[in-house]
Amino acid sequence: MRILSIGATGFIGKLALERLIQLGHQVIAFHRGERQPPMGTAIEIHGDYRHLSEYRDDLQSQAPDVVVHMTIANERQAADFMNTFRGFARRAVMLSSTDVYRAAGILHGTEPGEPDNGPIAEDAPLRTQPNPYPPEAIQMLQKLFPWAEPDYDKIPAERIVMGDSELPGTVMRLPMVYGPYDPLHRLYPVVKRVADGRTVIPIAESVAQWRGPRGYVENVAAGIARAVVDQRTAGRIYNIAEPDNFTELEWTLRVAEAAGFQGEVRVLPDDRAPAHLKPPGNYRQHWAVDSSRIRRDLEYDEPVPVADALRRTIEWERANPPAISIWRFDYPAEDVAAASSAS
Repeated sequence: MRILSIGATGFIGKLALERLIQLGHQVIAFHRGERQPPMGTAIEIHGDYRHLSEYRDDLQSQAPDVVVHMTIANERQAADFMNTFRGFARRAVMLSSTDVYRAAGILHGTEPGEPDNGPIAEDAPLRTQPNPYPPEAIQMLQKLFPWAEPDYDKIPAERIVMGDSELPGTVMRLPMVYGPYDPLHRLYPVVKRVADGRTVIPIAESVAQWRGPRGYVENVAAGIARAVVDQRTAGRIYNIAEPDNFTELEWTLRVAEAAGFQGEVRVLPDDRAPAHLKPPGNYRQHWAVDSSRIRRDLEYDEPVPVADALRRTIEWERANPPAISIWRFDYPAEDVAAASSAS
């Protein structure tokens, strides 16, 4: 199969292409030319994914069977994607996010209504309000992700991809993805505290009980690859996430143990927890994603066990502390709160 990928060199996209190459498919990589695509890439085309239609002739000449867009951020980019490949590709695949669900909007304070903590399958309610993140969060994301746009919203983009009568679409909704080269360094708060010799890792009570979707980058890439090559995914939407939506406390304990932590992970009452341990959001609203459809339809299972995924990620985090960190570390405030909670 000839597979053309837009966004071929990033955190997730590069591993997805590596998987496709390993499966014996011919991969064509469209990217900006700033980083190398995987070894074994058949053809490279350099260009700006924000203006795909300008490269239509070059892309059409490659006669791809399937095209997969790793970085669609909004409705305009989705329309450009479908308009560019309509008429010569057989199927279009878009990477989306589980932030399309109503639960994500309630969590981030952009969606009205009371929490609903039922399992979030692909037919769960979507957000009714545009743009899932506050402006300050988008500004932070733009420093780390080149594809982030001020009008980021995957919902209208999904509608474009899934609503095309001539070019069948597939949508893959991704979780919080961790692993080596993670731009957000999701495991760094625990890894740094262990490296700094902290004896207590604190977590605010409201955050400790919250459940969210996670996926190790190699496993997510494997799921993407499986959906790309399987024609049965045309017209389908799939969640990708680990089967267990651990609470933040459970996850912190797992990461701490994998990092060799010998101290205590301590839950602090919200009224005693320092401000930097209480990120904004309604943590009564869980974000527990059901990924049974992709497991049932495509016989998908994670190739890398969680224990190995944590070990590999921790090794990378230790060797690559972030140049720009979204995480705050106020150890004096943590010490005061820990002492107060112990008394």
